[in-house]
Amino acid sequence: MTSQSEQRAGLLYGIGAYGMWGLVPLFWPLLKPSGALEILAHRMVWSLVFVALALLALRRWGWARELIRAPRKLGLLTLAATVITVNWGVYIWAVNSGQVVEASLGYFINPLVTIAMGVLLLKERLRPAQWAAVAVGFAAVLVLAVGYGRPPWISLILAFSFAFYGLIKKRVNIGGLESLAAETAVQFLPALGFLLWLGADGSLSFGAHGAVHASLLAATGLVTALPLICFGAAAIRVPLSTLGLLQYLAPVFQFLLGVWYFHEAMPPERWAGFALVWLALTVLTWDALRTARRNRAEAERLAAAHTEQADTEHARVEPKGAKGAKEEGPYAPASTPSA
Repeated sequence: MTSQSEQRAGLLYGIGAYGMWGLVPLFWPLLKPSGALEILAHRMVWSLVFVALALLALRRWGWARELIRAPRKLGLLTLAATVITVNWGVYIWAVNSGQVVEASLGYFINPLVTIAMGVLLLKERLRPAQWAAVAVGFAAVLVLAVGYGRPPWISLILAFSFAFYGLIKKRVNIGGLESLAAETAVQFLPALGFLLWLGADGSLSFGAHGAVHASLLAATGLVTALPLICFGAAAIRVPLSTLGLLQYLAPVFQFLLGVWYFHEAMPPERWAGFALVWLALTVLTWDALRTARRNRAEAERLAAAHTEQADTEHARVEPKGAKGAKEEGPYAPASTPSA
């Protein structure tokens, strides 16, 4: 496959991944009357089943032995599993309780939270445009807090939990599919125990509402794993800047579904808060693209300078070779090396 075809395929994979994440609010209500905690437990259990099948098909098990011998990585993945459990649970509850718009806000402000965490935890230095974006994002949260009559807790929990999750994953540095397998392996026993407890209590909905409902609960594993597989395929084919732009597809789709499909209220102050968030993201994206363009130009300039220096050094050595050829007479080969 050519480089252009690879990038085109990567773009389609990326759109598929973020498109599925953006449209997933349509799926969770189908699982009612199951509660958010039962849906979450099924998601953990069935995700491990589907990811294990995918890894079995791909024959990618070598990482597991290395991971078992690395207790620090295991500890970080356990922490990652805990954080993503909070994220998944709050998101499912928010969608099924009619708060899709506020949930979408969490993923809109997530890049801003990630940048702020980089400053506070990793002591990273921000460019002026990044500072401006974070400040506008903070103002947006204040406007939305006034509009809601309370801080947008759902958005903040989703944004901070996913930002912490990303930070942990960065430190672990393991593939997406493998990481999900390890995390769901950590989640599996508590989730299965919870489902067994619900069954013993008589409040388990799995199997009590027909085969279709049970199949939909089992499909939570596929809904979790499939977008991640597409994301992994996109990540190795398209530039990081392209993925950075594609990531906004998910919250955009969620927001549109919340407003136009679920008919959630959007009073003027809420529109004002979202407008500030979108302004902050526009500044952030512009700065990221400008920085990437500058870095690329600088890399090209350094590469050109290196080539020019090599040509100059070659030219300095060349007269020596020419002199040697002259001394050897007219029958000396024209391609005599100069060194």
